[in-house]
Amino acid sequence: MARCTFPAEGTSVTCAVSGGADSSALLVLAVAAGLQVTAVHVDHGLRPGSAHEAEIVRATAERFGAAFHALRVDLADGPNLEERAREARLAVLPPEALTGHTADDQAETVLVNLLRGAGTRGLSAMRPGPRRPLLALRRTDTEALCAAFAVQVVHDPSNHDPRHLRNRVRHELLPLMAQLAQRDVAALLARQADLARDESDLLDALAAQLDPTDAKALTAAPVPLARRVIRRWLTGTHPPDAATVERVLAVARGAVAGTDVGAGRRVERSRQRLSLVSPQAPTNPPENE
Repeated sequence: MARCTFPAEGTSVTCAVSGGADSSALLVLAVAAGLQVTAVHVDHGLRPGSAHEAEIVRATAERFGAAFHALRVDLADGPNLEERAREARLAVLPPEALTGHTADDQAETVLVNLLRGAGTRGLSAMRPGPRRPLLALRRTDTEALCAAFAVQVVHDPSNHDPRHLRNRVRHELLPLMAQLAQRDVAALLARQADLARDESDLLDALAAQLDPTDAKALTAAPVPLARRVIRRWLTGTHPPDAATVERVLAVARGAVAGTDVGAGRRVERSRQRLSLVSPQAPTNPPENE
């Protein structure tokens, strides 16, 4: 409990509980922390018997005095299954739902983001806090807790499916790294995420003080800071890629007058100011009278 970051005692919380060791331990520890807990199980309907897993979670919730709620989402097997399943869960869970991510998940996230070309923000992985109260625990801790309390745990076969990058990172890359380094690299990567997050937060604070439309200020700023300012400015659903950021920097320096930045948008420069030009909505012709 001393390593957990739960909200204050008495707080009403929703815990996302798949039935695995991590989320089951989350449920048990949240109750032990004196929270008013509702366990929510999301059934993706991807394999036979998935409805039975909800009943396992229901039984655990009832045993430890938590409320229970079952949700079902319709999800078809196919490409990008892991990401689509995550998006489907997020769509039906309340935004403040607690999750059972551990330090091992944090290490995997660092490597997955690295393989996808993330910058310091991506390498900082998941931010610790009340929504991820187990982030300082290890997977061995949650498994040991469930064993100690004889909690029935669901074993999801999709966690071993090599189609998913995270599974290959977990079962192949991390063990190989540990063998090469002759040390526990998961703990090392989790600490590196903390360092990267501190540096990313500092850059964000400095970037917030700069006007992204001031071409002169962007040109005078240190390049890493200017990149952060532009990335913050252009980020919508997803952040811009590195090539887009560099093109906008070229506009700020006056090397080019404008550049496309995706989704039909352009950044243009005029009189030392940058402007983000969005696509014009189509104009309907007037109806004939």
